Amino acid sequence: MMMTRSRYTPDRGLTTRMVTTMFLIGLLYVVLVGVLLAVLQGAWLIIVVVAGALFAAQFFFSDKIAALSMGAREVTPEEAPELHGAVDRICALADMPKPRVAIARSDLPNAFATGRSERTALVCATTGLLRRLEPAELEGVLAHEMSHVAHRDVAVMTIASFLGVLAGLIARVALWSGLARGGNRDSSPLGLALLLIPLVSAVVYVIGFLLTRLLSRYRELSADRAAALLTGRPSALASALTKVSGQMARIPTEDLRKAEPYNALYFIPAFSSRESLGRLFSSHPTLEQRLDQLARISDDLGRA
Repeated sequence: MMMTRSRYTPDRGLTTRMVTTMFLIGLLYVVLVGVLLAVLQGAWLIIVVVAGALFAAQFFFSDKIAALSMGAREVTPEEAPELHGAVDRICALADMPKPRVAIARSDLPNAFATGRSERTALVCATTGLLRRLEPAELEGVLAHEMSHVAHRDVAVMTIASFLGVLAGLIARVALWSGLARGGNRDSSPLGLALLLIPLVSAVVYVIGFLLTRLLSRYRELSADRAAALLTGRPSALASALTKVSGQMARIPTEDLRKAEPYNALYFIPAFSSRESLGRLFSSHPTLEQRLDQLARISDDLGRA
């Protein structure tokens, strides 16, 4: 995926990783569909139609559903002048069209961006974030989120995650079919298919999941770098990262658990505990990695 023509610093490493990940996930998709066609002969049309419908739903509606689920409400400049002013300044710096601006009423200090392109983009900050950050820190966070829009990260991650959704659905359907047949271990073609499909789907799901997590962690580092270079204030973004991460420990566990499904979209992931399984396969790099990168950028800017 090519970066849009904005003033955000191009990241060839991100572009290379996006292309490589999409290629590998495409291969997995071909393998999965090939297995389905081989073991379910005569059902290829149904497979293609169902897969196409799922992909269209995921691509066109997943970001809207996520924004609604996270409580994003679009606000006018009169309702949120400070937030709109910060977005306007970032848009002027980046030479980008202004996205829709929203606020989510949540004490969880976070922000996210959705939308497949600049035309459909929405940038949202929570009330908890707006209350805790200074103006320069908020601009750093918003610049980070808008870099995702400029790099078309949301579209790439939506496509990349589709395979996992499809593989998981296929595995469940096959397992349900096996249970409906009473779990008979026959050697008929259908019996073998009900055994093979869940196994292949599970393998495809795991590989696809790991690939998207690797890409997601790199894209967060890339967004930090792009935001720091665009604003020229990596220290402000580092301060926001430190402040928001520290505040997470004060958020009720129940609220963190509710937020965990949307970690891939958030500026900072929400973990209900340090032992959370999500930390093992995190969509974000560690705080130390992000701060180290920003410190190096600050040093480079100071020497320039």
